[in-house]
Amino acid sequence: MHLPRPLASTLTVLSVALATLLTAPGTASADPSWWRGPAPTQASVSATTGPFATTSTTVSDLSTRGFGAATIYYPTSTTQGTFGGVAIAPGYTAARSSVAWLGPRIASQGFVVIVFDTNSRYDQPAARGDQLLAALDHLTTVSSVRSRVDPDRLAVIGHSMGGGGTLEAAKDRPTLDAAIPLTGWNTDKSWPEVRTPTLVIGAEEDTVAPVDSHSIPFYESLTNAPERAYVELNNASHFAPNSANTTIAAQSIAWLKRWVDADTRYSQFLCPGPSVTLTGPVSDSRSTCPV
Repeated sequence: MHLPRPLASTLTVLSVALATLLTAPGTASADPSWWRGPAPTQASVSATTGPFATTSTTVSDLSTRGFGAATIYYPTSTTQGTFGGVAIAPGYTAARSSVAWLGPRIASQGFVVIVFDTNSRYDQPAARGDQLLAALDHLTTVSSVRSRVDPDRLAVIGHSMGGGGTLEAAKDRPTLDAAIPLTGWNTDKSWPEVRTPTLVIGAEEDTVAPVDSHSIPFYESLTNAPERAYVELNNASHFAPNSANTTIAAQSIAWLKRWVDADTRYSQFLCPGPSVTLTGPVSDSRSTCPV
C-alpha cells in the first residue's frame, strides 16, 4: 500500500525527528549495564543512606585547577563497575560545607560526587559554571578515584549562584547528562541553549531568588532540554538546600539515576511528579512527562 505523498512526507519528518531525539546528548535509552543498585522504592530514594557503603577523600586547593578545595565522596565497592560523576557547587559567599550533606547521600546511591569550594566566595554564576566543569574534569582525569568514574556519564548540581552555574555549565557543555539547580539565581532568565535534562528545584518563600523571577522562568525557558521538571518546596526559604531535605534528595537522586544511569526504574518517581498539597512538602510540580 502506498501512503499519500503528504502523509508519507510527514511520517518521514517525524521518523527523522525521533531518531535525532533518541541519539541526542542526555537522552540515553535504558541501558541496564549502567544501572547500579537494587530496584528502587520510595523508601530507598528517600533514605538518608543508600545501598552503597561510601568513603571520602579531600583535595587541597593546591592540587586543583580551576576551582578550590574539595571533598570527593564515592562508593567503596567496585564490583558493579564504574559510576556516574556529579559535581556540586555552593552558593554566593558559601563554602562547600553548606551543601556537603548531599555528597555522601548521593554517593551512597551509586555515584562519585565532588563537592568543592569556589575560587572566590563572590564568584558569579558564569564562573561557578566553569568551576563545575573543571571539577568534573578533575574527577575524571586526575583524581585519585578517576578509575571509578565513567567520563561519559556526568551531572552538575548547585545552590543559589551555584544553581545558576549549573545552567551555565549545561549551556557550555551540552554532553552533560543532568543538571539540577537548587533555588538557583542568575541574571539570565532564559535558557533555550540548554540541551541537558534539567530538574529545577525552587522554594515557595524564597526572597533571595523568588521563584516567579528565577526558578519558574528557568524551567519555562528550557524549551530545548529533552526533559525538564520543576519542583517547588512548600513554605521553604532560599536556604532550604543548606540542610538535609528529603524532597531535594529523593527528586535529585531519581533524576540522576534516570538520566546519568539511564535507569528507567526511577521514572516512577518523576512522572507524574510529587503530589502538590497545602500541607505537604511540595507546593508546585511541573514536568514534560514522560521520562
